[in-house]
Amino acid sequence: MKALVTGAGGFIGAHVVSALAAAGAEVRAFDLDPPAEVSAGVQPLAGDLLDPAALAAAIEGCDAVFHLAAIYSFSRAEAAAMQRINVEGTRMLLEACARGGKRRRVVHTSSCSTCGPVPGRPATERDEPPAFELAVPYKRTKVEGERLALRAAQDGLDVVVVNPTTPVGPGDRRPTPTGKMVADIAQGRARAYLAGGYLNVVGVEDVARGHLLAHERGVSGQRYLLGGENLSMREVFAAVARAAGRRPPRLGVPWRLADGAARIAGATLGAVGREPKLLVHDEVRLARHPMTFDDAKARRELGYGSRPAVEALAEAARAALA
Repeated sequence: MKALVTGAGGFIGAHVVSALAAAGAEVRAFDLDPPAEVSAGVQPLAGDLLDPAALAAAIEGCDAVFHLAAIYSFSRAEAAAMQRINVEGTRMLLEACARGGKRRRVVHTSSCSTCGPVPGRPATERDEPPAFELAVPYKRTKVEGERLALRAAQDGLDVVVVNPTTPVGPGDRRPTPTGKMVADIAQGRARAYLAGGYLNVVGVEDVARGHLLAHERGVSGQRYLLGGENLSMREVFAAVARAAGRRPPRLGVPWRLADGAARIAGATLGAVGREPKLLVHDEVRLARHPMTFDDAKARRELGYGSRPAVEALAEAARAALA
C-alpha cells in the first residue's frame, strides 16, 4: 500500500507514519515541517495543505490518504488559521482525493469533541456537542471539517472518520494543549485540578493503530471514537505527578471559579495584547461537562484496543521531563 499522511509532523501524525511503516506501507509524510528522522519506506514531503499543486502531487498514486493536518489550539489568535486549515484545508484535500478517478480510502482524523460531551453519561458516535461550545474556534472548525468529510462520503468518496479522545505519550513536542497540561503537571507548574472534571485518556500509539484499523475495517461514512479510559482530573493529575516524582495536587477548583478566573485572566492580558498560558478561557469553557466517551463501537467493529490510561500518562510524564 502507498499511503499519504497529512500533518505527518504532528503528534498523532508522526505516530501514524510510524505505524504504517511498521506495517510495510510506503508512506509519504506530508507537512509544512515534515519529520526529519524517518524509518525505511517513509518519504518526507514538505508542502502546504492549501497549495493545490503540492496537494495533487502528494496524493498522486496513493491508495490511501490519512488526513491528520489540523491546528489544535485554544488560542483565539489562531482562530483564522484554524478556519483555513481545519475547514478549508479539509475541503481541498477531499476535493483533490475525488479527482482523477482512482478509488482510494480516506481516513479523516476528527476529534471526540465533535461527539460530545453529553451531561450525565459517556458520549458516543451518535451524539454531538452542546451548541454553546461551538463558540470555541477549535471546536467549531473540527465540527465543520468533519461534516465536510461525512458529506463527501455521502457523495461517493470512500471516507472513514476517526475521533481520538485525549491522546498522551511520547513525541508531543510542539506541544498540543494536552501535552502542555502534562508538562505543567510533571514540572510542578500546575498546583490544582478541576474538581468534577473528567477526560477520556488514551495512549497515542493505540490511536495510531486505530487509524490503520479504520482503514482496514471501517465502514465509509461512519465515525469511530478511538479512546481509552474515563478518568477524573484528580486521577489524571495524580498519575502524571507520581510518574514525575512529585506530590499530586490536592486542591480541586470548582468549574465556576475556574471559569471566572479564566475570564478575568483573559480580559487582563488581552488589554495588553497577550493571552494566558495556564488559565485559557476556551479550554476551561469546554471542561464545563465531564468529557467522558464510550468507544465500544470501535472495539466491536474494528477490533480496536488500548492499554491502561495510567501507563500512557506515566510515559507522557517521563517524556515531558526528558
